[in-house]
Amino acid sequence: MIGLYLHIPFCQAICSYCNFNRGLFDAGLKSRYVSALAREILGAGDGQGADTVFFGGGTPSLLEPADVAVLVEACASAYALTADAEITLETNPETVTIERLAAFRAAGVNRLSIGVQSFDDAQLRRLGRIHTAAKAGAAVRAARAAGFDNVSLDLMFWLPGQSRASWLDSVGAAISLAPDHLSLYLLELYPNAPLKEAMARAETGTSGVGNPDTEWRQSADDEAADMYLEGLALFDQAGFAQYEISNVARSGRVSRHNLKYWTGGEWRGFGCGAHSTVGMRRWKNVASTSDYVAAIDDDREVVAASSTLTHSEQVGDALFTGLRLSAGINRADFAHRYGLDPWERYGRDLASCVDAGLVWHADDRFGLSREGMLLSNEILALFV
Repeated sequence: MIGLYLHIPFCQAICSYCNFNRGLFDAGLKSRYVSALAREILGAGDGQGADTVFFGGGTPSLLEPADVAVLVEACASAYALTADAEITLETNPETVTIERLAAFRAAGVNRLSIGVQSFDDAQLRRLGRIHTAAKAGAAVRAARAAGFDNVSLDLMFWLPGQSRASWLDSVGAAISLAPDHLSLYLLELYPNAPLKEAMARAETGTSGVGNPDTEWRQSADDEAADMYLEGLALFDQAGFAQYEISNVARSGRVSRHNLKYWTGGEWRGFGCGAHSTVGMRRWKNVASTSDYVAAIDDDREVVAASSTLTHSEQVGDALFTGLRLSAGINRADFAHRYGLDPWERYGRDLASCVDAGLVWHADDRFGLSREGMLLSNEILALFV
C-alpha cells in the first residue's frame, strides 16, 4: 500500500527555529492552493491502493474542515483508500476548538499530531510559538471530546534555557494528558535561523538585554544525552514503547504513515516542496507556493527534480532508515529485498560498536541500542 503526503505550507507565525517549506497564512492564496492541490492529486491518481494520508506543514489545521474534506475526497477518488486508512492532520494548539476538531473528524481525519514542543511558557516564547502550555493541554482534551482516539504530541528537547528538570517536567505533563503517541525531537539550529541568532546575541551581550543570558544557552551535550535517556525511561514506565529513534507509542498506535519512510515503503507527495518515492524513482515538487499554484493553473509540470535510485543508493537508504527502528534490521528480509546480508557485509565494521554496547546483534537481526541511537550519525557513517 502506498502512503499519500499532502503539504500545507501556511502558518499563523513563523517559529524561530523552523526550516520547513512554509509561509504566513494568506486566505486568498490558501483557497487557490487547496484547489491546485486537489487537481494535482486527481491528475496523478491511478487507483492504486493507499492506506495512509498525512497532512503536514506548515500548519494544516489552518485549513477549513471543508478544505480537508475536499482533499480527502480527492485522495479517495484518485486512489483506492482502505476502509481503515490512517488519516493524520498536523495541528497547532492555538488553531483548534472542540467544534473545529469535530468538523475535521467528520471530514475524515482520524489521527491528530499536535505540535506542543514544550509545556514551559518561557521556552515556547523563545521558540516563537504562539500557544501556551495551558492551551496545549486544552487542545488535547478538546481532541478527546471531539472523538479522536489516536492523538500524537510533538516535544522538543535541548532547547535554550531548558534544564534536565524542566525537560522532565514537560515529559510528565505530556504523560498526564494520556496521548497515544509522542515524537521527541532534538532541537537542530540551521544556519541563519532567528533562534540561533538570538542565542548568539544573548551570549555576546548584544541582544539589548544586558549581560549574556543563561536562559538562551543550551545545556552541554552530555546533558542533552541524559535528557533523551531519562525522558525515554519515563515513557517506558508510563506504558509507551519506543519503536524509532524519536518516537514512542502505545500498543497499536505507531505512525503507520511514517513507518513507510523507515521501512522502504512508497509514498506520493503532493503540494509545494513535497517529495515522493515510488519504486526506484524519487522526485520533489517546486518549492514556492505561488509557483506551484501557477504551474497547476497553467497545466505545467510541478516536478522540480527527479532521479532514479541506484541499487547502492537503495541499500544505503535501507540501512540508514532501518537502523532508526528499535526493532532494527531483519537480515533475511533485507537479503531477500536487496540481494545481500547486511551483517555479513558490515558486521566486522560494527564489531567495536557491539563491544561498546552501541549495537546489538541477534541471529536474525541487528540494530542500535538507545546509547547507540545517541551516536547514530557516527555509527551510520560506517556505511558510507
